[in-house]
Amino acid sequence: MDLQLRGRRALVTGSTTGIGFAIARGLAAEGASVTVTGRTRAAVDGAIARIRETAAAASVAGIAADCASAAGSERVFDHLADVDILVNNLGIYERKPFVDIPDEDWMRFFETNVLSGVRFARRYAPGMVRRGWGRILFVSSESALNIPTEMIHYGVTKTAQLSVARGLAMELAGTGVTVNAVLPGPTRTENGIARREKIAAAKGTTVAEVEAEFIRTMRPTSLIRRFAEPDEVAGMAVYLCGAVASATTGAALRVDGGVVNAIM
Repeated sequence: MDLQLRGRRALVTGSTTGIGFAIARGLAAEGASVTVTGRTRAAVDGAIARIRETAAAASVAGIAADCASAAGSERVFDHLADVDILVNNLGIYERKPFVDIPDEDWMRFFETNVLSGVRFARRYAPGMVRRGWGRILFVSSESALNIPTEMIHYGVTKTAQLSVARGLAMELAGTGVTVNAVLPGPTRTENGIARREKIAAAKGTTVAEVEAEFIRTMRPTSLIRRFAEPDEVAGMAVYLCGAVASATTGAALRVDGGVVNAIM
């Protein structure tokens, strides 16, 4: 299938590793001109090099900036005047009991997971509307629907992303700009693997068993009974960025391995 992305300009925030990187690589492979972002120049350059390993002719650039902050967002805006495709992937998570989550953590999670995407959409949506074509995608989580008791603050911000995406889709109705959200489930990102390696070492077991135990005990409704790979999530995201997805907007599409135990 030709997604008709050749020549489209795409920005993926938080895209030096994990799902964001997989989406950036997928967009580049489809012919889009992709900009990746990360906190350090080394991380950005590493992501660019890895994309070019699989797509040597890819048009890919990068900006080192903290996209969770207003100043970091402005740095991106200064370097990148306009885009056709915006993927708000930047996000953080941590496990912490509700009573131990201070106000500072709540604010940090809101600014990173919600307000970052708001800033970027607010900046780039008007240009998309003027041109009559655009794609805005929020990478949310199954935790937006199944609020995890071990990280309620994370779940709340992911639910908020769905509200922003749906509201913005309604605001941009009839403009040719679509706004959607994808809801990944447990996914094997680099940071998660590193954390589970430490758990496995402490328990004297393997990462595979740690992952299997997590699915059994924490996400027992999973239908694939495993962690997804980033590319499995990216496939849905890249499709939604294509011209062929023009009738899909205001949607929250699950790539959760069936974790959400509901028909929707």
